[in-house]
Amino acid sequence: MSKQRLILILGAGGQVGTELQRSFADAGEVIACDRKAADLSRSEELRTIIAQLRPAVILNAAAYTAVDRAESEAELAMTINGHAPRVLAKEAAKLDALLVHYSTDYVFDGSKKSPWVESDAPNPLNVYGRTKLSGENAIREVGCKYLIFRTSWVYGPHGHNFLRTMLRLGRERDQLKIVDDQFGAPTSSRAIAEATRLVVDGVAAMNSGLGLYHMTCGGETTWCGFAREIFSRKRQEGPDKVPEVIPIASSEYPTPAKRPANSVLSNEKLRSTFGVSLPDWQSALAATTNILARS
Repeated sequence: MSKQRLILILGAGGQVGTELQRSFADAGEVIACDRKAADLSRSEELRTIIAQLRPAVILNAAAYTAVDRAESEAELAMTINGHAPRVLAKEAAKLDALLVHYSTDYVFDGSKKSPWVESDAPNPLNVYGRTKLSGENAIREVGCKYLIFRTSWVYGPHGHNFLRTMLRLGRERDQLKIVDDQFGAPTSSRAIAEATRLVVDGVAAMNSGLGLYHMTCGGETTWCGFAREIFSRKRQEGPDKVPEVIPIASSEYPTPAKRPANSVLSNEKLRSTFGVSLPDWQSALAATTNILARS
């Protein structure tokens, strides 16, 4: 990638946006905008920023991600997740820029027993999933140069996420009841950012490969399995007390938004097209907890 090309990162204050700044630091001139600098709920503001900066690559890591709150804030969630991507795609098309956008495993209903592939028909169970699917469709309809990456169960050393919540609750409680009948792949923000850089460079080198890809860490587990691995690693780090993790059914932990029972995604298309594979979820978790231990 040319040093002269400008790369615009949206959602720079979030989990993935923070890591994208590190992964793309030497890829060109990077301008990173957090929500204060570029609010996806304000279309005209987005148009103005992009028109002024004229980026060659737009990395959109901004999103409305409060899955349960989206049920009562559907309009705002759709504005950010559904309508803003259309604005970004139109502006990218004007500049012949590459738009990189992140979507979710929650576009699927969880009914499939095997991992979901890109050609499977989406059927979201909740408002969040519907708004993210709307964003995907908007980008495709506009027809700009795009990469859409569906990922899942994102966590990292920054921001609000399952890992940091578990570590906090583990200090406060002796027992934690965690859902054990929803399957997916915990995926670290750093692994996503590093894979994104590889794919973006691959598209530039191949002059092909645009489209929709699944991008998650390897393997699968449940939220309960994820929690147990978190505390297993915590136990190895030192003498700190760790809680007992008790598996429960989703029916025992009702939430405003319904979650898919199986949201494991197949990453074969990403691997076969670009030779890019994210680490297995346990290795990525180990790397992330090591970062937290050093901070």
